[in-house]
Amino acid sequence: MSQEIIRTLSVAGLRYGYRVLPRAGQPGADCTAPVLVLGGALQGMFGWPQMDDHLGPVADVVTADLPGMGTADPLPPGPSASLLRAAVTGIIDDLGAPRINLFGFSYGAAIAFGCARHDPGRIARLVLGGVPVHITDEQRGHWNRARRRLAEGDAEGFAVLAADGLMCLDPERPVHRRELARRYVRRSFLHALNHSPHAVDSLERALGDRPDFSGGLSGVPALVFAGEHDTVTSPERQRAFAGTIEGSRFLTLAESDHWVVLERSEDVAALVTRFFTDQPLEAASARLPHQVTAADGAAVT
Repeated sequence: MSQEIIRTLSVAGLRYGYRVLPRAGQPGADCTAPVLVLGGALQGMFGWPQMDDHLGPVADVVTADLPGMGTADPLPPGPSASLLRAAVTGIIDDLGAPRINLFGFSYGAAIAFGCARHDPGRIARLVLGGVPVHITDEQRGHWNRARRRLAEGDAEGFAVLAADGLMCLDPERPVHRRELARRYVRRSFLHALNHSPHAVDSLERALGDRPDFSGGLSGVPALVFAGEHDTVTSPERQRAFAGTIEGSRFLTLAESDHWVVLERSEDVAALVTRFFTDQPLEAASARLPHQVTAADGAAVT
């Protein structure tokens, strides 16, 4: 495997960084533009090994600690969307790439969508997963209770409540590797609280922000996917959002919830790789039981 490269950049006086794993494969028809992966608030540059494995032979794989994430400088108070877009643009410029493929999951989906809307000419293809289009007052109330636990010094209680608020725990709705994912998410929250000086601010922003998914998008090939039991934002709402992106495709992955990237990690990586290399999505995995559809509901061939 190629040796990774770590680069440090700055935007508005804030230090941040990105990691690039140079493509490991030979030149060929399946090669594609660099792929930048943006995850949730606590998913930094070292959290995507499955993407390295699947995308590494066909593209440079780029992951990042944007401002407010991982080892980067914390974000200042107030709206951060424009600053995070500028940070992504800084990565694209530093790569020397005219265009990139962009994958955004959960909190990262808001950043990725904003980048595609504001500068579509730099985005070759766009994949968005677990898109938090709509958060209910009940959900915000649950996360506020979790934050109160943290303010009281109960990090363990916070991790339990925060993780459970992002997962489907209904025993009547099967979720692949649910308990494994649940334990992993709880440990991730605790690890971040213990090792990142601004993890609390990052979580506050991710759970409290109201990202803008309005305005539509055209001129960028796009795929939106959701876990069939996503309780953060329902697949139906995510499909409706996909319908605002011209020519987009939408699918659900069975027996998964908002943490589909953990529960179906290999399936997601295979799906993203096929989309970014213009291959048929139906063959992404034998375990994708739902039909791939256009956002308007028509079957994709």
